[in-house]
Amino acid sequence: MADMRAFRDAVTSWAAGSSGEPATELAERLRVRTAVLLEGPSDLAAVETLAARRGRDLPSEGVCAMPMGGAMSIGRYVGLLGPPGLGLRLAGLCDEGEQRFYDRGLERARVPRHGFFVCVTDLEDELIRALGVPRVEEIVEAEGDLLAWQIFVRQPAQQGRPPEQQMRRFLGTKRGRKIRYGRLLVEALAPERVPAPLDNLLASL
Repeated sequence: MADMRAFRDAVTSWAAGSSGEPATELAERLRVRTAVLLEGPSDLAAVETLAARRGRDLPSEGVCAMPMGGAMSIGRYVGLLGPPGLGLRLAGLCDEGEQRFYDRGLERARVPRHGFFVCVTDLEDELIRALGVPRVEEIVEAEGDLLAWQIFVRQPAQQGRPPEQQMRRFLGTKRGRKIRYGRLLVEALAPERVPAPLDNLLASL
């Protein structure tokens, strides 16, 4: 796992303009075969948690889940990791509103789209709808965030919004909260309630 984190860090540095030699060497040594391109670290937490629940050890399978720091980075990462670069198989998740960036980047690199799955709004929205707001509130209470949630929903800007939208917004209001709840919400899911984009992604790896 530590070695795969080193590969992830090397690719991130490469995408930022550093040499690609460390990433290339690690890809060969670790026998990386697939890169899962994700928009951010909360998606990474969800993917890794579901994989662990299903008894999967993605690094040992040669699979690296890679948060890119935003959908607009897709072209850069596809170029480095896909056919123009390391030649890895590519898969991933994207938000419905960001799909155009993925389509453009994949088309430019001639990467097939069938390994990429689209979330309605985003993965947090998928997880909240799968669990239901009352169940998510139970998790929020167990984590000691209930008072913060109650204060949040009383704000004028939240009045009239559906509870699902309020909860999704709440999870993004504090640094690190989306990452923590990305793990917690997946842990709380019944096997048959895993959102289709996340379920299909894991099944495709």
